[in-house]
Amino acid sequence: MKETCAICGCKLHRARDTYAKPTIQGRSHASAHHFIAERFFGRSKNRQGTQRVKIFERCPWGHEGKQAFFCYDCHEEVLHNPVFLPDDIERLSKIVKARDLSEETKTESRDLLAKRIELLHEIISRGLLAVEKDTK
Repeated sequence: MKETCAICGCKLHRARDTYAKPTIQGRSHASAHHFIAERFFGRSKNRQGTQRVKIFERCPWGHEGKQAFFCYDCHEEVLHNPVFLPDDIERLSKIVKARDLSEETKTESRDLLAKRIELLHEIISRGLLAVEKDTK
């Protein structure tokens, strides 16, 4: 069975020296993506052996360490580079303030940061539900 991208469904491959090349092979190269960033739990693949400050002690969604495979396009271009326009940021800021998740001065605690991350996931989830309803 051929491995396919979890988003667009294209056939993935793992041919050497093709990842991220501006070719069809480079764009369809398999790439693993953690659903919840490892850094949120104090781990870093880029800085192995270095402990980061944890944002979450436990995964709020129950998906710590789980991952899926995507093509380069969906992984690097879609998932890692969401588009936030100025109006989007302003609206998000208003919601952050309304939920008392803003910070005038940073403290040692990362609790508000964790709650803002959870808020952004809630916004994405609710937005997906709304678009799904419009698609049916």
